[in-house]
Amino acid sequence: MLDYIPAILQGALLTVAVSLLSLVVSIALGLLGATAKLSGRRALVALATLYTTVVRGVPELVLMLLVFYGGTIGLNALLEALGHTEPVDINPFVAGVLTIGFIYGAYMTETFRGAILAIPRGQMEAAWAFGMGRLQTFVRITLPQMVRYALPGFTNNWLVLIKSTALVSLIGLKDMTFLAKQASAATREPFFFFLFVGALFLIYTSASLWALRRLNDRFSLGVRRATSWQG
Repeated sequence: MLDYIPAILQGALLTVAVSLLSLVVSIALGLLGATAKLSGRRALVALATLYTTVVRGVPELVLMLLVFYGGTIGLNALLEALGHTEPVDINPFVAGVLTIGFIYGAYMTETFRGAILAIPRGQMEAAWAFGMGRLQTFVRITLPQMVRYALPGFTNNWLVLIKSTALVSLIGLKDMTFLAKQASAATREPFFFFLFVGALFLIYTSASLWALRRLNDRFSLGVRRATSWQG
């Protein structure tokens, strides 16, 4: 059984890559979605609301299969209409990253929107009065405070995102879950291999939780001092 361990560890690196790239996609979509919801423009608000409502209401597995299989069918139909007859397959790694990022972008949207709303609007109005543009105000005033308010929800989303990467094994991506399934079928020892994969996920999530707690402490320094002083 130990002969399969190196392959599973290599698959664990793929799991880390999928989760980190999916996080980047989800943060980008979350910022765009939160901005759209807070823009006050009906079309953007409606579009962002539709996005978060649909994604949070449809199971992740269904979305994964829709993007992978439905995306392949749609892409080939489009290429055929353009005169390209050779079929094209969507890369499972790309499909996995985009789908997980798309799903958790909806959750990040609500996390970032709530964090921005927690910041007193008077601070942004004061920055505009001093001549700062909207982008400069966001980077220098809103973003540093938004991180502190968003970190608890962001942490939960990130931990769930990590565990959701196991779904990519269903579309043929050879992550550690896929390789553990193959190893268990070959050796008829599913308990050993899936317990090993579960331990790897636990190590990954525990390390992430430790790092995010340190980050939360860093962004909460001023708040904690003020609370201690008042007490």
